[in-house]
Amino acid sequence: MNERFFELKKEKQDRMINAALQVFAAHGYYHSSTDEIVKTAEISKGLLFHYFGSKIGLYAFLYDYATRFVTLELTSHVEKNETGYFELYKQILAAKGDAMLQYPYIFPFLKKADEETDKAAVAEIYERREKYARIMEALKERADITIFPQGTDYNKIWDILDFTVEGVLARNIQGGSFRADLFMEEAMEYVDMIQNMVV
Repeated sequence: MNERFFELKKEKQDRMINAALQVFAAHGYYHSSTDEIVKTAEISKGLLFHYFGSKIGLYAFLYDYATRFVTLELTSHVEKNETGYFELYKQILAAKGDAMLQYPYIFPFLKKADEETDKAAVAEIYERREKYARIMEALKERADITIFPQGTDYNKIWDILDFTVEGVLARNIQGGSFRADLFMEEAMEYVDMIQNMVV
C-alpha cells in the first residue's frame, strides 16, 4: 500500500474507502470487481492500483483500516469500568453508530469478511481478524451476567441483540438512503425492548 494515499484530500480517501467497503460487503472478496469499486468511487482504475497495488492489497488495507477505526471508536465510547450487561451493549452500539456516520458499510464489510472463505483473502486478514475477534470477545466478557435469573443463557441474549441489530442495519441499508442516526434510533429501541423483556 502506498502511504501517499493519506496525502489525498480526506473526502477522496473516504470516497475510495466507502466504495470498496460497499462492494466487498455486497459480494465478498472473490466476486468483487475493481471495475465496480472504481465506478462507485468515481476514480480511475490506474489510481486505485497506484495506491493499493492490487485487489488483494486493497482488501488487506481495508480490513486493517476498518478494524483499527472501529477499535478507536470503541475506546472513545465504551467506559473502561462499565460492566452493566445492557449498558455495555449500548455503548458498543453507540461506537458502531458513530463509525457508520463516516463509513456506512463498515460493519456489513466486517461481517462479510468474518465469513470470508477465499484462501488468499483469509491469509491476508487472518491475524488482524483474530485480534479484532479477541477485542470484541473481551468486551462481551466484561458484561455482568448476575442480573439474569439462574439458568438464563446470557450468551444467547447477546446473540439475539446482535441478530436484531444486524437485521435493522440490513433493512436500513437496503432502503438505499442509509442514515446512521435513524438506524441508531431504531436499533436502540429494540435493545431497550429486549432489556425490558428479560430483566
